[in-house]
Amino acid sequence: MDAGQVDEARERRRRSLITIAVLAGLLLCWVGYHLRNYPQRHAADRFFDALQKQDYESAYGIWWNDPQWKQHPQKYGRYSYNEFYRDWGPGGEWGLVKQHEVNCSLATESGVIVQVIVNQRAEPAHLYVLKADKTLSFSPSEIQCGSLAWMIE
Repeated sequence: MDAGQVDEARERRRRSLITIAVLAGLLLCWVGYHLRNYPQRHAADRFFDALQKQDYESAYGIWWNDPQWKQHPQKYGRYSYNEFYRDWGPGGEWGLVKQHEVNCSLATESGVIVQVIVNQRAEPAHLYVLKADKTLSFSPSEIQCGSLAWMIE
């Protein structure tokens, strides 16, 4: 029946530490969640930065993650620079890229689908960035950010 004195200051410190630890854990989880696809999103952003500067040769190097691609262009015969320029140059589907915004991303088993708003068009561009080597390709699916409608083929 002898209850010891309750040290209220100690209990307040203990509750404060627990609260701070829980909040720090939640913050770390939130940051980790939002940065999980950062390398792939950054690769797509660098690609569109190069297109925006009309530096198509650098953009092609980013596409293959090989800045020295000119030293061995035969290595990229399945999607040559000429084909790339037709697709991404001024006469391509997206025209001259004047502005872009990496909107969202969706991780798959081997890569990340990155959605990019180009020139404020309603239809976004979709790129597929391989996790292993950060090479880019056309996305095999469409994603709609802000909704639950994610289609993966």
